[in-house]
Amino acid sequence: MRTTSSKNEPVLSRRAFVGLPLASAALWSAGVHAQAQTAAPALPKTLRLIVAYPTGGVSDVVARALGDKLALQTGMAVVVENKAGASGTIGMDAVAKAAPDGSVLGFSAVSPLALNPFLHPSPFDPKKDIAPVIDVMVSPVLILATPAYKGADFATLIKEAKASPGAIRWATSGQASLGHILLAQLRAAAKVDITHVPYKGGGQQMNDALGGQFEILSVNAGPTLAPHIRSGKLRPLAVGAPARLASLPDVPTLDELGYVAANLSSRFGIFAPAGLPAPLLERYNSEFNQALASPEIAAKLKATDNQAVGGSAADFVRSINREREANQRIIRAAGIKAE
Repeated sequence: MRTTSSKNEPVLSRRAFVGLPLASAALWSAGVHAQAQTAAPALPKTLRLIVAYPTGGVSDVVARALGDKLALQTGMAVVVENKAGASGTIGMDAVAKAAPDGSVLGFSAVSPLALNPFLHPSPFDPKKDIAPVIDVMVSPVLILATPAYKGADFATLIKEAKASPGAIRWATSGQASLGHILLAQLRAAAKVDITHVPYKGGGQQMNDALGGQFEILSVNAGPTLAPHIRSGKLRPLAVGAPARLASLPDVPTLDELGYVAANLSSRFGIFAPAGLPAPLLERYNSEFNQALASPEIAAKLKATDNQAVGGSAADFVRSINREREANQRIIRAAGIKAE
């Protein structure tokens, strides 16, 4: 004989229930009630996922894969919208100004919260107007030798930079970018003079790298680099990452080489407008954690040399705060200015 139950409660046989110790039975009953009271909040029918960067890049590829997975898990329609510009600030500003009802989220690096505000006036308050949802991935920074540089390894690069101050030219994605911060840390630690060559566009930067217009390129890992690395046109000397990359197991991290402070990498996550109700934020955090654990997303990240993170929203907030404090110290110490 079985006890009757509402359709939302688990059914337990009378014999099994009677066989439980009194305390256990009481806990079970309380658990059923709590389960009913804490049902997951409903998600909107459509989610607008704002990607703070152009189409075709690593961030766009990963964001779209996450959107597809989220749609499968929840039944929502996920519409990806690219709003690029100002190193992610334009897209994040759109997130900050959206209604906090769960219908709009953003995918961005943490730099609009932890780096850009120290260099440019921000159109939103990085601490008050954005709610971090989940830490999605760490994107390593590759330090690559172009055809203009013939040195065998990173140690040789530093040796030559000391012997010929200013002769080594190092290109990054722009003034006050993460690559520039990394270079500033390296110059200070190694006590070398390396010339910074800032770019504004990835396409021109890559063309000039392949043409040997400068000696060193620092750039986020991505699938477009692989053919040039395989051909030998770009040679990886080091990587800014928590650990060596599976695709480049012989390439040391800057940490291993003794440049701990310069061992920087990009961190990307999902963000919401401030004021998103806590239960809804937690539901999104849970859904994205589930997506990150899926074989499909794991394969996508592995193919682009990005490393999945996940975890709680509180963990992500702490990580952003640490990065914000570190960047502020670096910028002040190095005297870095925006263009």
